[in-house]
Amino acid sequence: MEEKFMRNALRLAQISYKRGEVPVGAVIVKDNRIIGYGFNRKEELKNPIAHAEILAIQMASKRLNSYHLEDCDIYVTLEPCLMCVGAILNARIKNLYFGAYNKRFGACCSHQKIEKLITNHKISYEGNILSKDCGRLLTSFFSNIRNKGK
Repeated sequence: MEEKFMRNALRLAQISYKRGEVPVGAVIVKDNRIIGYGFNRKEELKNPIAHAEILAIQMASKRLNSYHLEDCDIYVTLEPCLMCVGAILNARIKNLYFGAYNKRFGACCSHQKIEKLITNHKISYEGNILSKDCGRLLTSFFSNIRNKGK
């Protein structure tokens, strides 16, 4: 089941890739149905918080008419940053699934540890879901940027 929803998130990441954004996609699922989705749009919107996870949370909250997403899961192609982990915790999402690890900014287990955050909500998480596909997309994106700079 995790791979099915991660493939949806990957399709969204490809949209951001084509638009020149860091290719990250996210979907929020409730009762095996996608109720929110997003892809990075920071450059397009000139907005530092227009991350895939934030946009997906906004859509899901609007659809449910609540910021409480307690019975929902989020699937993200890249381990979320600290800002996005904070939003996921505040939305009270039940489970977080991510693809590639984010050594520089990952706030689940790579750079920060989600367990060390003092919150009233605990979340379970699992990484490494379709990580090769997620990682390839990111590697290709950053390689293209480096090559354009030469």
